[in-house]
Amino acid sequence: MDNILSIIIPALAFIIGAPLVGGFLSGADRIISARMQRRVGPPIWQSFFDVFKLLQKETVVVRPSQNVFIVFFLVFVIFTGVLFFTGGDLLLVIFSLALASIFLVLAGYKGSSPYSFIGAERELLQIMSYEPMVLIMAIAFYMVTDSFNVCEIMSHPVSLVTVLPGVFAGFLFILTIKLRKSPFDLSTSHHAHQEIVKGVTTEYSGRALAMIEIAHWYELVLILGFIYLFFAQNIVLGVVAALAAYFLEILVDNSTARLRWQWMLIGAWVVALIFGGGNILALYLMR
Repeated sequence: MDNILSIIIPALAFIIGAPLVGGFLSGADRIISARMQRRVGPPIWQSFFDVFKLLQKETVVVRPSQNVFIVFFLVFVIFTGVLFFTGGDLLLVIFSLALASIFLVLAGYKGSSPYSFIGAERELLQIMSYEPMVLIMAIAFYMVTDSFNVCEIMSHPVSLVTVLPGVFAGFLFILTIKLRKSPFDLSTSHHAHQEIVKGVTTEYSGRALAMIEIAHWYELVLILGFIYLFFAQNIVLGVVAALAAYFLEILVDNSTARLRWQWMLIGAWVVALIFGGGNILALYLMR
């Protein structure tokens, strides 16, 4: 009974709490971005107002089947978060999150707009850019803890950032790509400061667009959970580190201009090789 409750309670906490936390973080992002640009900005709950408004609007689609991919995108993001926060296998978490991203790409391809098609191709490029570093992170966790299980990684007696500083630095770099923030917001942007056309989400409106936004809230909480893993031995420090990393991403987003996809792909792989691969090599030599 205790084992079942230890799974059900974190799962329900993520399903119910993650969109609330993600929505407030999204609102904080908009406020901080506005203040950096010397504007007042919207209230912190504006993101919830936007989603509620979208839920009340009619969903206009080019092809009725395109919303199916959005549903699968949302479902797999939630499933991935449940796996992570219930202490599941980290490799399964990574593969499930990648599958969710693929459904978003398929949703972009399903639209008839050329902007949507180009956005889908750029989303694929972003996946190709950040996935090697994410896999290196999982391998590094295994080399230190001898386990891919999230619970065992969190219960490791030594703070992982002290032995994996290169992996942590590499993950911070690709975090910008994963969160679709400048200079790597090639497929779509969460703010209007980059483009009028919304890339991969161009053909979506109403409830479908609301589901995409809610999925991004779930995804944000999950990704910050990866940051927390590096500091899991100290709960307060882990939460502060995750919030500090998100603030850093907002700062980078508002102080850089979009780069070409070639720079993103080459930069991410070079960082993964030097920082992530170098850290793993150092761990291997110290054994």
